[in-house]
Amino acid sequence: MMARHPLAIAFAVTAALTGPSGSAGAEPFRRLPGRDLTIRLPGMKLTDDVHWAYGFEKGGHLRSVSMGTLRTGFWRVQGDELCLGGGPDGTRCFQVWAAGDGIELRRGDGSLPDVGTLRKPQARR
Repeated sequence: MMARHPLAIAFAVTAALTGPSGSAGAEPFRRLPGRDLTIRLPGMKLTDDVHWAYGFEKGGHLRSVSMGTLRTGFWRVQGDELCLGGGPDGTRCFQVWAAGDGIELRRGDGSLPDVGTLRKPQARR
């Protein structure tokens, strides 16, 4: 019978729990404070790559696309929340949570967050 080394067992358990994605080293989501939002958002696009996209222009102008409908509105940071206005739902405010370029817009009501990626907009050809 083979002797078992405790370190080898620990490695095997860790590998089994994290799977092939290596998510053990993944960055955890953290809530962004308002000062970070005012720095990170201007000139960027937040999108789920399928259903919606928000373009955060300088001066608080917002260009959004939702299910193929283009809208203009505004964005602003209020305290530690991101507020978006100009859509059919009026002004909505969110907590913004980030892990790398992954972003979650969370409401305070326990509903599912809007999950997307924050990046520089691509130039149209």
